[in-house]
Amino acid sequence: MKVYGIIPSRFGSSRFPGKPLAPIAGRPLVAWTVEAARKAATLDEVVVATDDERIRTAVESFGAKAVMTPSDLPSGTDRIAVAAGDFADEDILVNIQGDEPLMDPALIDALVERLKNDGTCDMATAVTEIRDRRDIEAKSVVKAVLDRFGRALYFSRAPIPADRDGDVPPDGGLYVRHLGIYAYRGAFLRKFVAEKPCDIEKAEKLEQLRALWMGARIAVVKTRDEGVGVDTPEDAKRVEKILLSRRP
Repeated sequence: MKVYGIIPSRFGSSRFPGKPLAPIAGRPLVAWTVEAARKAATLDEVVVATDDERIRTAVESFGAKAVMTPSDLPSGTDRIAVAAGDFADEDILVNIQGDEPLMDPALIDALVERLKNDGTCDMATAVTEIRDRRDIEAKSVVKAVLDRFGRALYFSRAPIPADRDGDVPPDGGLYVRHLGIYAYRGAFLRKFVAEKPCDIEKAEKLEQLRALWMGARIAVVKTRDEGVGVDTPEDAKRVEKILLSRRP
């Protein structure tokens, strides 16, 4: 069995064009993400999946591996499946967001270990506790409901579970935010990318709902780390301050 860490990285972005190559503390954003992923003990290989020669050139300039993928792929999940090439059914492929330079490597390891130790699940993802009621209401924050075994029942942009009487404290642990990192078994990933988007996925704009619609079991790892994504130039400046503060 082989464990791949694959980082989808596209040049185009409506809010932040050229984001993967944005300089942060003297290095491109994608370089920081690769460095964080390489610290995960469970990954056998880290690959950047891109559709842009500028990103490929930058990635190879700092000694990492990049794989060119078609620009018309519908999602990052399709991109990792193409980038991994001839992977085996028993392999594990981790989809690591390219705009998460502060991703905790321990979270990657936790997802991989969960799949290794739970043979009933097809994929794994992560959540963190929501502590602010505004996040419960925000459509930009994806919420998840879990079963007693730590598996996903549903994901939604709506406030779930619904607080009918308005007396559930936001910091009571019931509400959790979904984090955009996934680990797939090779066999299930092939089935997933071959399946067309379903209606609930189209409505919520959440591709993990396709997996639930297909009948998949999704293991969920809880973490206290919320991550700091880079969606805008302002986010890049904030992340740069954090990275500089960590330097000895």
